[in-house]
Formats: sequence, structure tokens, C-alpha cells
Amino acid sequence: MQTLYISQQGCYVALDGELLVVKQRDALLCEVQLPLLEMMLIFGKSQVTTQAIRSCLWRNIPIVYLSRMGYCYGRIIPIARGYRQLARYQQQLSFVNRLVVARCIVQAKLKNSRVILMRQQRRRASSTLALAIDSLQYLIQQAGKAERIEQLMGYEGAGAAQYFSAFGECLDDSDFLFVGRSRRPPGNPVNSMLSFGYQVLWNHLLSLIELQGLDPYSACLHEGNSRHAALASDLIEEFRAPLVDSLVLYLVNRHLMRATDDFVYRDGGCYLNESGRVKFLNHFVQRMEETITNDFGETQPKWDLLNQQVKAFKQFVYDPTLGYSPYQIR
Repeated sequence: MQTLYISQQGCYVALDGELLVVKQRDALLCEVQLPLLEMMLIFGKSQVTTQAIRSCLWRNIPIVYLSRMGYCYGRIIPIARGYRQLARYQQQLSFVNRLVVARCIVQAKLKNSRVILMRQQRRRASSTLALAIDSLQYLIQQAGKAERIEQLMGYEGAGAAQYFSAFGECLDDSDFLFVGRSRRPPGNPVNSMLSFGYQVLWNHLLSLIELQGLDPYSACLHEGNSRHAALASDLIEEFRAPLVDSLVLYLVNRHLMRATDDFVYRDGGCYLNESGRVKFLNHFVQRMEETITNDFGETQPKWDLLNQQVKAFKQFVYDPTLGYSPYQIR
């Protein structure tokens, strides 16, 4: 199964039999077989015909509309894809069950962040990296003993601060300076790529959560409300470092992104421009299509990791005694 990204502006998506056809003016950009499509993400100003939307709904293919910078405006999903039954199970989860899973999620995020820094430390030793690695180890231990969600969020925030204080040490291109994380708006090209990558990943997870019939607004770590799909925010934590942060390091250190050509400064922030978004998404897709070997010795594309974890959380909801094991890199 594949995801269709439409990042160029002024595209037109139409139905042709069993194909979705994407055009820009008179130029044919791509064709995708509907039976092979899992979801469609549209960035910015592009059009989808009613016939194409209807066919996607009939095949349970969600359509996600985002701004050119990756902010999610909304989603089109089939009316039959409700989550009332699972929602009741999620709402009935005890505080203890939620706390145990929240601990696991925070620990996995901190462990994955630590592994990324340890890899970079082996490549180029730094006292800043060494300090962050030690601090993350301490916070991992503390997170495992937290008795309140507020405590966990504090450890998670402290871990992120330590991690990003050392992240700039991992960058080899002097055009990409990074001294800390800035979000709204992202203050430089590195923060721009991180924010954009997290938004793309978050929307993937949200669509998979809805595909599995889970309530995206009921979570363990983050507080949900009518404007915040907290479960997607929970599940993204274990994937930030291995999928997005590692990709940003690769793109910068291999000089595949250009600070002068692929970004635009406006409204007090720095954002990927159209060429930058296309370049980033192409590399993101390539990375996600890479195969890895799972614990059973089977090969699977990285895409499957996301659905695997959503299904694992679903099983936890049905039977909390199973617990939930987040994705961790070694």
C-alpha cells in the first residue's frame, strides 16, 4: 500500500477507471492505482474531483488536507468508519493502565533520542553530546518511576531540551545552524524541516488511527480535546527521532538540502518552499519505503512500523493486561 503526496500547487486529481490521475495544467504528474492506495495527502491549493473523492471514500481511503507548511486543516473519511465501540473501551481505561503506557511512551522517546546521539558520538565525539547522553539516561530512569502524568511531561520536556541542545553538534553543514528547538514559527531551516516532518508523520498516524477504528481524541500521555487528536500525539513520540530527526541529519550532512534555495523566510519564521517540500517529501518516502527486519525475521517497509504500533495500541485497549510496547531503535 502507498500514500499519494500532492505537494505541488495547482494540481488536479481526477478518476480514470481504477486510477487516480494527477495533472498540473496539461502535464501528467503521476497515476496511482486505487487498490494500492492507503491515503492521500494534499498540501496547499490543489483540486480533487467529486468522482475521485467518492471512489476514495468507497475504498476507505482517507483524504487529508494540509497547508503548504504541513498544518492539517481536516480529513475526509467514510461515514461508516466510526469508533464508538472502541471509544467506550478507551474511556474505561483506568488511570493506572494509562500511566503505565504513558511511562513506556516517554521512556521510548528518550531512549530513541539517546541512541541517535550515541551514533553521532561514535562518529564525532563531543563533550556536549556526552553530557546529553548521560542526562537522557537519568531522565529515562526517572520517567519509569513517575506517579503522575504531569511528572512524565516534565521529564519528557527536560529530555527534549537536553537532546536538542546537542542536536546542532551532529550537523556538518555550516549553513544549517541549530542552537535549539523553535516551533511556532520555526526559526531556521533545521527547525523548519523538523516541524514539517513531524506534521507529515502526525497526519499519517492520525489516518491510521482512524482506519483502525480507535478514538483519536482519547490517549494516555497527552490531554485530548475537540481540537487535539491526542492519540496521534502519543504515538508519534516513539517515531520522532528514528524517522524524522535521523532524516534531517541525513539531508543536511549529505548536502541534499540547500539553506539558500529550499527555504523561505516570512511571517517571522522559516519554512520549506515548494522545491524544498518536494525534495523533503521525496526523501521521506524513500526512507519509509526502505525495508527492515522485524523481531520475527521478516522484512517489512518502514511504513508498516506505524500501522504495527497503532494495531498494538488497539490490542492494548481491548485487553489492557497485554500492555503496550513502543517502537525502539537499537
